[in-house]
Amino acid sequence: MATLTKLSVIAIVISMSLFLLATADVYFEERFDDGWEDRWIKSDWKKSENMSGEWNHTAGKWSGDPLDKGIQTTQDLKYYAISAEFPEFNNKDKTLVFQFSVKHEQKLNCGGGYMKLINGTINQQVFDSDTPYSIMFGPDICGENNKKVHVILSRNGKNNQIKKEISYTIDQLTHLYTLIIRSDATYNILIDNELKQSGSLYSDWDILPPRQIRDPDAKKPEDWEDREFIADENDSKPEGYDNIPSEIPDQNARKPEDWNTEEKGEWKAPMIPNPEYKGPWKQKKIRNPNYKGKWKAPMIDNPEFVDDPDIYVYPNLRYVGIELWQVRAGTLFDNILICDDPEYAKKVAEETWGEIKYAEKAEFEKAEKLKKEEENKLGTPLNDDDDEELDYEEPDWEAKLKEDDEGKHDEL
Repeated sequence: MATLTKLSVIAIVISMSLFLLATADVYFEERFDDGWEDRWIKSDWKKSENMSGEWNHTAGKWSGDPLDKGIQTTQDLKYYAISAEFPEFNNKDKTLVFQFSVKHEQKLNCGGGYMKLINGTINQQVFDSDTPYSIMFGPDICGENNKKVHVILSRNGKNNQIKKEISYTIDQLTHLYTLIIRSDATYNILIDNELKQSGSLYSDWDILPPRQIRDPDAKKPEDWEDREFIADENDSKPEGYDNIPSEIPDQNARKPEDWNTEEKGEWKAPMIPNPEYKGPWKQKKIRNPNYKGKWKAPMIDNPEFVDDPDIYVYPNLRYVGIELWQVRAGTLFDNILICDDPEYAKKVAEETWGEIKYAEKAEFEKAEKLKKEEENKLGTPLNDDDDEELDYEEPDWEAKLKEDDEGKHDEL
């Protein structure tokens, strides 16, 4: 009887899970099977300047499954832009999940691995960095100091970068990026199905003015004591302190036997630092018993704040796009998902990235081992394109974001 009860519970749990998955709204799902080119439009951006890069449909140099293909950048120092359309939807009163995998097979030194969700109507044939977008999400690297995961939310023509840092791994393997935005204006950011950041759209982006501000009319009270340490009035300078010389003759020095007094004058012992000299006297400091801390103006309601209960809403989402500049090509995108159910996204992650991650790592380590063996045999490093130094100028991301807000660009 107990066994039947247990089996019944398991059956109910499985049934509920299947029900939840069945009720998930999947707006777009792309695993780049055969026919993917019918769903995606390659932009002509930079084509006239011969700066438009080509995409390759491949599983990459190392993969957990050679039949599991994505699209990969192939040419160094090129721009890339490609997009796909899906039935327009509105995420009001729903959760929005944006998920994809990206692998930098090259040793990426400057280039993006992010994607964009775009609303409204665009000409996909000319999709470029100036095309307005709703959400930009994913990793970006340029040099040793410029490494971050972008989460940029566009609102009223302004692109707002997340204020929190998001830790992530930089290597040559596939990683899964998941952004979840809920109808209560909270969010989660996961990498490889692990929570990396969470919080509120209100506090972690400057989408709206702050709810509260420091009172600009407040004044620090005259008797406010903000000195943490004060001079010890009981401490006085020792008598004769100022008469202690900073240097004294070296008592251990001896006049050289060949010292010529007529030529060099009377010999004097060289001067050395006086161990008794402690520098100019300073009165001791003690903790101020009346210290109240650094004064701050009290918080008041911000008269410019107007709540927007639809802060999380993107009403006309219709396209997903990749728009990049890459100094060194080799970035591979796959398993793109846009839906309203984090559990369904987790299931897709386990079926895709989760199924290949260990095999892919083994293939990568095998490739690295063979490369090392070949180098040892030749006695010199192999001429690997990944190790070539390419000239590039690291972008000023903050300046780019400012330009973006002014409507000149929309990428960092």
